[in-house]
Amino acid sequence: MHPPAAGTVLVRHGELGVKSDQVRIKMERQLQGHIDALLADRSISGTVRTERNRLYVRTDPKHIEDATEAATDAFGVVSASPAVRVEPELDAILAAMKRATEREYDGGAFAVRARRAGSSDAHPFSSTDLEQEGGAAVGETIESLGAEPTVDLDDPDFTVFVECRPEKAFVFLEKREGPGGLPLGSQRPLVALLSGGHDSPVAAWEAMRRGSPIVPLYVDLGEFGGTDHRARAVATADRLAELAPQYDMRLRVAPAGNLVADLLAAVDATRMLSLRRAMLAMADAVADDHDAVGVVTGESIGQKSSQTTANLAVTDRATDLPVHRPLVTTDKTDILERARDLGTYEDTSIPAGCNRVAPEYPETNATLEAVEAAEPADLFERVRAIADDRTIVE
Repeated sequence: MHPPAAGTVLVRHGELGVKSDQVRIKMERQLQGHIDALLADRSISGTVRTERNRLYVRTDPKHIEDATEAATDAFGVVSASPAVRVEPELDAILAAMKRATEREYDGGAFAVRARRAGSSDAHPFSSTDLEQEGGAAVGETIESLGAEPTVDLDDPDFTVFVECRPEKAFVFLEKREGPGGLPLGSQRPLVALLSGGHDSPVAAWEAMRRGSPIVPLYVDLGEFGGTDHRARAVATADRLAELAPQYDMRLRVAPAGNLVADLLAAVDATRMLSLRRAMLAMADAVADDHDAVGVVTGESIGQKSSQTTANLAVTDRATDLPVHRPLVTTDKTDILERARDLGTYEDTSIPAGCNRVAPEYPETNATLEAVEAAEPADLFERVRAIADDRTIVE
């Protein structure tokens, strides 16, 4: 929903505003570059500018919806609004408010929210004047449409926003939510283990939301995984890559089918822990080649037998890198809801290869000594070779 002739997207960020000037300016440039990359990748004409802690996307009115959607996909953006720019004069602002109401009002109570920035003598009117005069103008327009104008300042059905600065003013009708967080690239890269399930892409997205580009890695379990499972990992990696076109986020695939078969034959109760340790060690090896400083997984405390606090402590010992678990205390129902919002949720009946590998009676309170004693002596030598033999899905 936007006013007629809207050709500007107002982009708001959050945490950047509390950073030092030097850090804020650097992060604003990173955010600007991310939005530029999203626009270019989606063939949307537009230019991004930064002015006084605010970003603006200038585009053609016919592209305003696509440009707004691109802006709200950028990490670090709290909200964005498709707006029409007018002269910072009361008559011009009121006229734009009337046109917006004529086009988009569809019933219900209304409100006007106005904010005037600048010195007290920058305009011959205040924010209160804008709200009062604007409210009268919107009410008259609603009445001309054959409806009874009703004001509700607490929970309106229709809101007209005004942002007035010394040199320009904007009228808009909504604030579309963005992911928030920090601009992508403001943190060092992380290797994200994508399993083909629901949890891992959500965890990877959360890491990206905090500013870390990711290197996606899928450990192919061979006959124990299945083509559907691998296809799911490819699809989720593609979805994440759509959100970061300026980075190489092609899926890396490590062929571990033979290793899984050997673990299945040689290890019993702690089999899944050895497999998780192998996966973390593979991620560690991939990180060396991509200047990554950590690993991201979709694990949540207690969700599976391998994810008890005791077992997580054992699996983490397989790598010197920190293992980041953004979903560590998140309930499964909430994870699935986030997956739906992200667009990576599909049929929950897709079988996970790990289910075919898990022992009948898995260990839930393992010690490092017991796990290492049961593992093949050459486990980590083979892990390094598997990581070196990885391929990239184009």
